[in-house]
Amino acid sequence: MQTATPVARKASRPRADALRNRERIVTAAREMFVELGPDVPLDDIARRAGVGNATVYRNFPDRDALIREVVCSVMERTAAAAELALAETGDAFEALERFVHTAADERISALCPMVQSTFDKNHPDLEASRQRVEQLIGAIMDRARAAGQLRSDVDVGDIMLVVAQLSRPPAGTGCNIADRYVHRHLQLLLDGLRAPARSVLPGAAMTMEDLRQA
Repeated sequence: MQTATPVARKASRPRADALRNRERIVTAAREMFVELGPDVPLDDIARRAGVGNATVYRNFPDRDALIREVVCSVMERTAAAAELALAETGDAFEALERFVHTAADERISALCPMVQSTFDKNHPDLEASRQRVEQLIGAIMDRARAAGQLRSDVDVGDIMLVVAQLSRPPAGTGCNIADRYVHRHLQLLLDGLRAPARSVLPGAAMTMEDLRQA
């Protein structure tokens, strides 16, 4: 008597509508976290996303999981923007510009503080996204320096800190007012990063390790 060999079953892929629902939840959560902070009720996020409460909890078992997904998705999109610019033009400084402006549009400055205050910042998913962004931007900056496009006395931490500062609305001002000038001021920053440098910067370049320890 022969024993039938079990047939390996392929892991089922999420349905297209399930993926769309997840994307809608993440988009709605990003918008509301920026507008109202990380404590916005998940039920409100579900309403903005146009899904039921159960759909939110089925995708994200708790608030930390949702916040982590939002932060990771923002970092992935900013990295993808820089990669696309580099692939399309081969111009490292243009890739850096694309990253800076996309990071501002994604409101990365409003989301990053959540990592420090709400959950484990060393979670593997978050760590992987963070490393990808840091390595990519570091490589783009090295390439721009080698091409004589980027001044030599700046590092990745300088870029990340100043983007966060310029894209965060000043205290006491409305977001709409600040939004009108974000990209103007970021472009002033980018022009100041170009080589040859017009001045000597005080202090030393800020690395990402410096920024994490600050």
